[in-house]
Amino acid sequence: MLLLKPKYLSTKKDCIKWHSLFLLIFLWATDLGAQEIYDLERCVTTGLEQNFTVKVARNNAQMADNNVTIGNAGFLPTLSASGRLGGNVNSTVQNMNDDTKKETSGVHNTTGSAGINFSMPLFRGFNVQTSWQKLHELNRMGELNVQMSMENLVAQIVSEYYYYIQQLNYQNNMKYAVSLSRERVRIDEERYLLGSSSKLELLQSVVYLNADSSRLARQNEAILESEVRLKKLMALENIEENIQVADTSIAVNPNLLYAELLEMTLVRNTGLQMAKKNQLISELDYKIIASRSYPYLNLTSGYNYGYRGYGSGTLGDYGERSLKNQHNRTFDYGITLGMDIFDGFNRRREKANATIEIENKVHRYQEVEQDIKAELLTIYYAYENNLRLLQLEEQNLGVARENLEIAMERYRLGALSGLELREVQKSLLDAEERLISVKFQTKLAEISLLQMAGKIMDYV
Repeated sequence: MLLLKPKYLSTKKDCIKWHSLFLLIFLWATDLGAQEIYDLERCVTTGLEQNFTVKVARNNAQMADNNVTIGNAGFLPTLSASGRLGGNVNSTVQNMNDDTKKETSGVHNTTGSAGINFSMPLFRGFNVQTSWQKLHELNRMGELNVQMSMENLVAQIVSEYYYYIQQLNYQNNMKYAVSLSRERVRIDEERYLLGSSSKLELLQSVVYLNADSSRLARQNEAILESEVRLKKLMALENIEENIQVADTSIAVNPNLLYAELLEMTLVRNTGLQMAKKNQLISELDYKIIASRSYPYLNLTSGYNYGYRGYGSGTLGDYGERSLKNQHNRTFDYGITLGMDIFDGFNRRREKANATIEIENKVHRYQEVEQDIKAELLTIYYAYENNLRLLQLEEQNLGVARENLEIAMERYRLGALSGLELREVQKSLLDAEERLISVKFQTKLAEISLLQMAGKIMDYV
């Protein structure tokens, strides 16, 4: 921060030189390394391509899309194959009635089997058809989740983009304040050198100039913070990359109509669409539970092969005829008709809970609809009020500028005190800041209204 002491006030050139040097260094540090220029469309497009939250939502939607298959719904049969190879080793002692004994040891028997089984559900009480419909609705829900993530991201990027412009406008306003304070120092220094003003007036002017310069320097921090947030939303690979926005002012759309916004909101709002999908999915869950009350019909078939080998090993020679091995081949088929008659009243309990869940989803939809309508109306009132304030602040700014011109002329003539001039300067700067703030608040209301009406993607 520049701190001037009396020994530096000998000439007008010294004062102006130091403050000019300070501003040149500050402006050089602010614009240093600015490379990439981003307009709003580029910021939004980059964010939609690279933001990690949107990527995760897209992956989740892809998984939901992968689940939409006729096999997952239960339309396709199942086919399984199995095989087994094994055996056992036996040792046997047999005591006969004539007090003779027969012993065998190390008898190795082998077994093997292989089979293929086919099962086809012919009817499951419309469970398969309902499951197929539910998979489609879950897939659509995944798409809506992606859509909501994208809409939220676009709203955040647009808001941060114009917040960044707001901070730049604040900075320009503070630069103007510094230029006014520097002009006042020049006037006071001329007066002091001519002996028509005291050093106290000059020192007070320098204090004001230093205060404005310090505020201007601190504003750079707010700009850098907003820039980092904007780059984070865009998920730029190099977060330290210097960017520059293409716009310099906040453009406001004054033509939004509540009736049109409400109509579009009830049709296109993503939150309402998701609430409606949840209600429909609950109804399908009820149908799936109810399908268990119907009979089921399954077609089954299979082919099996079996092998068994017998080993022999005896201590005595009795001349018995023994079995060496055997082979079995079996083909089976059948249709199974069945019905769950009693399951401990669990099905009745699940249907009752599913009915309650449907009712809850209906209430949830009504709640979301009411909340969105209330929020839309509240924000639209703020939007209209900010438009009125915008006109008022523009008029105030014109008056404040004219007032400053008159005050500066009177101050040059010595007809106005330094304190009075400072108040006039402050009034002008406050009017500038209020106008910038109202423009930004109006833009935020506009962004929120477009998001609720499902039109936020128009920024892409």
